[in-house]
Amino acid sequence: MAFESLTDKLQNVFKKLRGKGKLTPQDVDEAMREVRMALLEADVNFKVVKSFVAQVKERATGAEVMESLTPGQQVVKIVNEELTALMGDNPSQISNAGRGPTVILMVGLQGSGKTTSSAKLARLFKKQGRRPMLVACDIYRPAAIKQLQVLGEQLDVPVFSLGDKADPADIAKGAYAEAERQALDMLIIDTAGRLHIDDAMMDELSALSDAIKPQETLLVVDGMTGQDAVKATEAFNERLELSGVVLTKLDGDTRGGAALSVKAVTGKPIKFVGMGEKTDALEQFHPDRMASRILGMGDMLSLIEKAQTNVDIKKAQEMEQKLLKAELSFDDFLEQMQQLKNMGPLDQLLGMLPGAGRVKGLKDMQLDEKDMAHVEAIIRSMTPEERRKPQIINGSRRKRIAAGSGMHISDVNRLIKQFEQMQKMMKQFGQMGKNFGKKGMKLPF
Repeated sequence: MAFESLTDKLQNVFKKLRGKGKLTPQDVDEAMREVRMALLEADVNFKVVKSFVAQVKERATGAEVMESLTPGQQVVKIVNEELTALMGDNPSQISNAGRGPTVILMVGLQGSGKTTSSAKLARLFKKQGRRPMLVACDIYRPAAIKQLQVLGEQLDVPVFSLGDKADPADIAKGAYAEAERQALDMLIIDTAGRLHIDDAMMDELSALSDAIKPQETLLVVDGMTGQDAVKATEAFNERLELSGVVLTKLDGDTRGGAALSVKAVTGKPIKFVGMGEKTDALEQFHPDRMASRILGMGDMLSLIEKAQTNVDIKKAQEMEQKLLKAELSFDDFLEQMQQLKNMGPLDQLLGMLPGAGRVKGLKDMQLDEKDMAHVEAIIRSMTPEERRKPQIINGSRRKRIAAGSGMHISDVNRLIKQFEQMQKMMKQFGQMGKNFGKKGMKLPF
């Protein structure tokens, strides 16, 4: 889960502060030392850490905290605001062309994920009602053009190519003319990368940029490379004048140093983040929402947006009533898992729930496609009565279910245990829902 290590460390710091009725300067100093170490261990740029901690400390020793009835919460509020400012305050928007198609030039090192990110971006804009075209300007990497064509076919997005012998600048100009002819309003240009930054690559990209005059030049960088991603952003920007960054593989980066350093070091905003391999796993970057996730406060806005896109609202309302009344059956369990699967990886969704990291057993729940098939096989091997009344599933029934599903009895036991954990979890969230908004309701940290 993104930022998991940093989130855990920061929550431990805030837990200590929350237990104090009043804060002394010594309390703040100790907390800031721990925050500094947590950020450095998360691979955040050391200059960024120094500036960030100094800014938080200055505000945390001011009257708004020292004279507050809830000083711990005031410190968290300050850290939240400063984290948001560090990553850029407001989400950066794409600049649109005044006339003709909007051109987005995707650049980056080889292996950073340019081709898949280009396709993901096309899908995202298509869902917003735009009419994108993908342009294959990577003429060097074997099968790069074919990969883009396959992705375009999957997304029903046109792909323009002149083969691997044409000049990239000529390909881009040809694509622009074709987009105008088809009344398309967006060109997303996939370019060639190298293993390292060199003059040949930069000269080609500069020529391509001069030929097509893009509204956006987005650098695609691997978030898991940490400070190397920041250095790459600086190097590319010296030659190309970037408009923003697409940070990939953020779902696999438990530290998150690149996300917290890029804007502060380079001045270039993160515009999109990749949260998985599938073509729908690209999100607009919202600094305030990301800061909230880092602090374990959840990201309900993003969760709601995912739900509105992927979930049957009527079924969700019916499920809500069952969950609040603890009437969940195994049929419901299976249907709910399938709906969650449509929204994305479970660990990402759980990270959007306020305080989810503190619910016992919740962080350990994982469900990939293989697990889903096993769950379905086990549930479908139950009788209708067993699915409605899981409490009747005794030892002999478990053996029969295991045999019928082709699974081990330990797998059946594990599923039933997870089911019981989910019931307990939903009871807790149901109670949280009832208490939310009441006077005196504390923040979830």
